[in-house]
Amino acid sequence: MIYIGNDHGGLELKNEVLQYIKNDLKLDITDMGCYDNSSVDYPDYAEAVCAKVLENKATGILICGTGIGISIAANKINGIRCALCHESYSAEMTKRHNDANVLALGGRVTGPELAKSIVKAFLISEFEGGRHQKRVEKITKLEK
Repeated sequence: MIYIGNDHGGLELKNEVLQYIKNDLKLDITDMGCYDNSSVDYPDYAEAVCAKVLENKATGILICGTGIGISIAANKINGIRCALCHESYSAEMTKRHNDANVLALGGRVTGPELAKSIVKAFLISEFEGGRHQKRVEKITKLEK
């Protein structure tokens, strides 16, 4: 399961990504808002999506204007490893090496076609474990 959330700055890109995941990738996704252009606070959406990610051992996608604020908010939550990605290679590697469970995107800085390729790379990649596992454990230890 994938959970997606956004603030007003990420609304248009969220709608593009949501349709891409549903229609092209044929994956289950739950839209957790926001749903219109009214000004909202991105930490609220980061918190809601991340709660579902942790509760269901799922994947999250968060989108604000730049992706910066929403990724910072997400990374304050224990158990979340959120990566702001601007191209596909980073999206693949953060999943393979960091076991990232949330992807952040910037709705005002990332075009829809690029965003789709980033999302696909993130969703199809898997954590490699091995030598990367001890590093993820060290990151988790920092949360305490």
